Amino acid sequence: MLRKYQARIYVTLRPSVLDPAGTAVQSGLQHMGYETVEQVRIGKYVELVLSAADEDKAREQVDRICDRLLANPVIENYRFDLTESVDTGVAR
Repeated sequence: MLRKYQARIYVTLRPSVLDPAGTAVQSGLQHMGYETVEQVRIGKYVELVLSAADEDKAREQVDRICDRLLANPVIENYRFDLTESVDTGVAR
């Protein structure tokens, strides 16, 4: 029997990779008076729901999805949280 899992995925640039978008946001914040902001890094957040036989299989699927599509492993890191999803029948 398949179970539903929800993955919350965070993709960020590796620390050694320059982040021009983060630099632009930091500059904008400083112009707005937020001089205490020392660094900004921009990333991606993705939520998905998938079906799998168990948590280990779900983790394997999410790991492959991240590695093949959601993140560029050369310049980005990713991590994810996985929870078993309770289907309430309510559409979001």
